[in-house]
Amino acid sequence: MRTIIISLFLMLFAVSCNHVSRSHSSHSSIVILYDNDVHCAIEGYAKMAGLRDSIADTAYVAMVSSGDYLQGSTVGAISTGGFIADIMRCMHYDAVSLGNHEFDYGMPRQLELLQSFNAPVVCANLTDMQGKCVYSPYTICSLGNRKVAFVGVVTEESEGNTPYSFVSGGHQVYTLNGDKMVQLVQQSVNEARAQDCDYVIVLSHLGEEPVNDYLTSHDLVAATTGIDVVLDAHTHSVVLCDTVMNAAGQPVYISQTGTKFAHVGQLVISPKGDFRFELIPSETITYSNAAVANITDSIQTLVNDLTGKTAFHSEYDFTIYDADGGRKVRKAETNAGDLASDAVRYVMESDFGFNNGGSFRGELKAGDVTFNQIINMLPYDNRVVKIEATGATVVEMLKQCVQHLPEENGEFPQVSGLRCKVKVVKNGENVVSAVEVLQPDGSYSPIDPAATYTIGTTDYCAYKGGFHNTLIECPVIQSSSVVYRDVISEYVNKAFDGQIPPQYAQPQGRITIIR
Repeated sequence: MRTIIISLFLMLFAVSCNHVSRSHSSHSSIVILYDNDVHCAIEGYAKMAGLRDSIADTAYVAMVSSGDYLQGSTVGAISTGGFIADIMRCMHYDAVSLGNHEFDYGMPRQLELLQSFNAPVVCANLTDMQGKCVYSPYTICSLGNRKVAFVGVVTEESEGNTPYSFVSGGHQVYTLNGDKMVQLVQQSVNEARAQDCDYVIVLSHLGEEPVNDYLTSHDLVAATTGIDVVLDAHTHSVVLCDTVMNAAGQPVYISQTGTKFAHVGQLVISPKGDFRFELIPSETITYSNAAVANITDSIQTLVNDLTGKTAFHSEYDFTIYDADGGRKVRKAETNAGDLASDAVRYVMESDFGFNNGGSFRGELKAGDVTFNQIINMLPYDNRVVKIEATGATVVEMLKQCVQHLPEENGEFPQVSGLRCKVKVVKNGENVVSAVEVLQPDGSYSPIDPAATYTIGTTDYCAYKGGFHNTLIECPVIQSSSVVYRDVISEYVNKAFDGQIPPQYAQPQGRITIIR
């Protein structure tokens, strides 16, 4: 059904979806439109394509993406990225790089989807184990009488977070070459310069903030030469233009648009070679490409038809963000985390229920909650499992997963069936204490390091790279085909007759953070 509907729209609007080709003088500016971390916010694509069309009469235009487009909401989840590929084929990007979430569905699915994009996919550091690049390291666009090279690079964090995408048959097949990333990018930049490129732009999915010693875009710039601009991603930062000095002491400009089409980035390169950056709020863009709009509208209608049914009712919002827009679910207990972890513990009939903060991507608003909203909150295809672990293993997991505090981290645990305290130590190791287990009568007792407990969690957290692999050696005593988001509706309807009870109005004090 999905394929038939989308194919019809593609055939109907293929002509108007083609690049707008114009004749310009050599004195025309170059305009590069860029996005990052769209995470399935598909309503922004028609605006971005419409903006490109509006500029094409007066300037040479290229359009690029710095990754994280396949996953992030219902649209990606129910089609395993297929709906996004349908849209990307119509967008006609000039270059697309990879984000860490392009690996969520596994490499075979990634390759299938990206090969259908009708756009150059670039990544300098994704190779097979013999060093052969999976995609082209860079692509060169001729814009008037000038040439612009786009080099792609993606964080090695992807390899740690989705290790299943890099192995096959128990053997590692692909690598992101963390130890050679700078070298591979520099090699691509040098090759592009050797082909008389006027400008080299890196489409980077490295981010602005250091996490677990992974390379940032600032680190990359400081260690290389020959890059003019980095269009960044991964940290969802809003950065109009940072200036960072490269290894030769020359300025390089870094920009990032935020996430979910909060802005469309616009880089103007004047005929004299001057750079000007602008972040255009999507809500202010009045242009729209009719072909792309028809594709996205048809997809949204189909998604609503499939997932618009009410799952349960709530008088309370379930939040994952703090008042400043930070991802609270990655650094503190939330009522959304309480609900999801209680649900997996209930359905799996386990002592504990655990979810990682990075698996939450949206919020539930008070009122009738639809399946669509639940999928937007928990969009991944993680399956629930039950494992066994000693108390000592549980404590070690908690310890490892709070060491980033007070900063955000996707492995921060949302928990059910226990409570604990976390002391944040400045310039030292954070301390986990007072770990206690919930008893049937509602009281708590200290966890026994030698005792064996059962844990309801996701396959990702158990053995696919989540929780820093602290549970990977734990035996799996029950697998399932149930996706982690689906247990919430089952829990609320069976335990509370479809009405969220008052205890979920606020976080329940399971993780007390002491600063």
